[in-house]
Amino acid sequence: MSSQPPAPESPEPTVPEAVPPLPATPAAAPAPYVRQLPKSPGLAAFLSLFPGLGQVYNGQIARAFVFFFAFVGSIYLTASGHEFPFAFVIPFVYLFNIIDAWKGSNTINQRFLGGDRVDAAEEDSVESPLWGISLVAIGLLVLLSNMGWLDLDRLARWWPLLLIAVGAYFIYGSIQKKKAEERTDEPPSL
Repeated sequence: MSSQPPAPESPEPTVPEAVPPLPATPAAAPAPYVRQLPKSPGLAAFLSLFPGLGQVYNGQIARAFVFFFAFVGSIYLTASGHEFPFAFVIPFVYLFNIIDAWKGSNTINQRFLGGDRVDAAEEDSVESPLWGISLVAIGLLVLLSNMGWLDLDRLARWWPLLLIAVGAYFIYGSIQKKKAEERTDEPPSL
């Protein structure tokens, strides 16, 4: 016999316990497609804190010039001694400028999304010729005043005529719009 110690019994190879398979992960749902709107109403309103800049952001250059020159012109005329009505025009122009920039960017976004059709009158007025006409009128008034051909002091007492003319224009436009709606609502006569 040999003096060697008995060989240890070799353990039987053990099979590692089977690891349970991981549960199948559901396929990740694709992210919904989100359109990036072309204009931000908040940014347009913020930029309009400087009159006209929100309209430039919206691509409405004629409106931007009108708001800027109406704001600056009102300040100039107030400082030159025409407090009434131009002192009241300053905050009106300033606030209307901000609201107009907000509405303009919302209108642009509605068109982009193809959602509700924008009112036809509002759609046509985006860059209406009236904005250009008002720029020409402001420019002519300032030019004539600077050349000494027009005395704004004499003209100052007639400014209510401008309000009367604008009011009459709005009344006329409203009546025409109502007549057009009545014509489209009437059933055809046999």
